[in-house]
Amino acid sequence: MNKKELLRQKRHKRVRKIVAGTEAKPRLNVFRSICNIYAQVIDDQTGKTLAAASTIDGELKSQIKSGGNIEAAKQVGQLLAKRAAEKGIETVDFDRGGYKYHGRVAALADGAREAGLKF
Repeated sequence: MNKKELLRQKRHKRVRKIVAGTEAKPRLNVFRSICNIYAQVIDDQTGKTLAAASTIDGELKSQIKSGGNIEAAKQVGQLLAKRAAEKGIETVDFDRGGYKYHGRVAALADGAREAGLKF
């Protein structure tokens, strides 16, 4: 593991001390790799994923050229918000995963907000 990844994990641990998902307000977690971006809505009390979306999903894979860009991240946010709404989830705590709130992470959050998710 390289130094950047260790620093990201350190920041993520610091954030996770504060942000915890409950049944009433689950946690929206973001993970990004070079080629893809993944998002999950998690209830930490039961340890279950309530909704998930990523650029490797069947629904999105045919619509996007590359999974590692801002437009793809925005579509993942919109799909996640749609799936969360189907489960009755309206508000979440945003967990940026130790990444800067910039670029793909911000685009995913904006897409989720546009689709009706509140955080």
